[in-house]
Order: sequence, then structure tokens, then C-alpha cells
Amino acid sequence: MRFGFVVNDLATEEPGFTTTRLCVAATNRGHEAWTINVGNLSYDPDELVRAMATRPPRARYKDGSGYLRDLRSEKAIRERVTVDDLDVLFLRNVPSDEKGKREWAKTAAVDFGRVAMRHGVIVLNDPNGLAKAENKMYFQLFPEEVRPRTLITRDRDAIKAFVKDEGRAVMKPLQGSGGEGVFLVRADDASNLNQMIDAVARDGHVIVQEYLPQAENGDTRLFLMNGVPLRHKGRYAAFRRVRQGGDMRSNLHAGGSLAKAELTDDAFTLAEIVRPKLVQDGMFLVGLDIVGDKLMEINVFSPGGLGSSQKLEGVNFSDAVIDALERKVSYMGFYRRNFNNAEMNTL
Repeated sequence: MRFGFVVNDLATEEPGFTTTRLCVAATNRGHEAWTINVGNLSYDPDELVRAMATRPPRARYKDGSGYLRDLRSEKAIRERVTVDDLDVLFLRNVPSDEKGKREWAKTAAVDFGRVAMRHGVIVLNDPNGLAKAENKMYFQLFPEEVRPRTLITRDRDAIKAFVKDEGRAVMKPLQGSGGEGVFLVRADDASNLNQMIDAVARDGHVIVQEYLPQAENGDTRLFLMNGVPLRHKGRYAAFRRVRQGGDMRSNLHAGGSLAKAELTDDAFTLAEIVRPKLVQDGMFLVGLDIVGDKLMEINVFSPGGLGSSQKLEGVNFSDAVIDALERKVSYMGFYRRNFNNAEMNTL
């Protein structure tokens, strides 16, 4: 089988990234695993999508370090592939990483993926679903039972009134990820609230959410695949992120640490509540960020951390993902590559 993995830039990929782990797992299964920089996608005059792509020279790798070393070496196989002829095109680029750098790259993978899927390549997560989720407003389309109380605005007075009503609130940009620009604001200490609002509002609308006290203990990332919690060999793909010191952010690259997840009934209830919309939108692989009985975020663009789950649970969840891709390619073959892409994403 021929898989394509779209990334922001091969030069910035790392051995522990989920995308790298998936490429290694696919390669070790005997599949062609092509890595495609988002900037290398092209729409040709014959109405096909093509791209300069790279795959490794060897058929088996022990880890991501050796894989990336070969992929960046002169030994790597580089070809201009016809994306429409691939079996799977996995959109693993992170649009928010392009903020302030390559604005054109934020939507390119979705745009080209939408065209490519016309010819039967399975594109996941579904491009039309991802287009709806281009910023955190997507979260507000899910039932209110799963969400913290939220205000989204650029009105300074409205933000101040919300903070006053809540006592404590979390403020962050509508666009962004990874804990960037996130503040905890208190009604009894609003001396520099104006400056914080200005800093967050500089790039657009501001999200202000009720503060969840359980967040003091960090949050839990739970992966969903095909709309249900990802489980492999009796273990769930999940981990807990714990805050360090006084930093309110639990994101790993913001200083958080890892711990084994203790999944509760609340976590599985949340997963069940969001399942219908995720299935409707063709979201194959998703990361839920859970605090208590609420979701803080639903990550549909290149959710990461499968390696962290593997480390804590002792299970290679990448194998389960490749298993699922193989099944989808088999289904699509029976239907002569003529099946609704969004539905195929979650079968």
C-alpha cells in the first residue's frame, strides 16, 4: 500500500513525533510511506494533485532516529508522486505552527486534500471536516455539557465583566495551540488585565473560559480513533500531563510532565457525547484534552502524544493506527475507490 504523510516541513520533524512513529510502523509493515512537505503539493493541468515526496531507502527501522536520518540523507528515495494514486493521504501538518510565518501553508493541505479525494485516495482527517475546525470556535459546536462556560469576543468590557462574574478565568487566543498566549486572570487582581487582553487580542478574537479547579492536577489526553477511544492490546491510548511549579499550562513543551492516565467514567462519557459530531465530520484520529468532567480542547489537526501513551502503557499504538488504515484501504478496494471520504474516515 502507498501512504502519504503531509507535514509542515521534513526538516522540523523529530524522532518522537507521532507522525514519525506512524511512518516507521507503515514502513516496517512493507508499505510505501511518503513524506510530503505541505509546500510541495501541486495541482497540475491534467487535474491531478502531485507532490515531490520522500521515502526511506530501507524496509525496516528500529526507531525514528534512524528513520529520519535516512529520510534526510542522499540515500532517500525522492520522486514526484501522483497524490491521487496513493491509497491514503494523512494530513499531519499543524496549521497553527505557520502563524506569522507562512500564512499560505495554514490551509494548503486541506485545499489540496479536498481535490485529491475526488479520485478515491482516502484523505484523513477529512478535509471538509478540518476546514470547519480551523480555529477553536469549532469546539463551540459540540454540546454545552462537554464545555466550560465560554466567552469569545474582542470587547474589553465584556471580558472584564466575564472575569468579574467568574472570579477566575482562563484567557487565550482563538487562533493558536500548545499553550501559547494562555493566561489565568483573577477578578481580585486585575491590575494588568488590560495589557493581557491587548496581548491576546492582537492577533484576533479572545477566548475567555471558566476556570476548572481540577486543572490544578493537570489534564488527560485521550485519543479517539474511528470515533471511539483508541484501545490496543487491552490498553487505552492516553496519558496525563501534570503542571510544573506555578505554570498553569500542562502542555509538555510548556514545562508539563507525563504521568499515567487514570481514565474515569467521566472521560468515557465525554468521548461518547462528542462521538456523533466527530463521526459526522470525518475525524479519524483525535485527541481529547480532559479536565474532570469537561473538555478543554478537541485536537483534530495532527494530535500528538502516541509515543507518550506507548511509553506509559507499554503498547505500540502506532500499529493499531496502521491496522485501521489497512482496513480502510481494503474497504475502498471492494468499492472500487468510490466511497464517501468522511464516512470512510470513521469506519
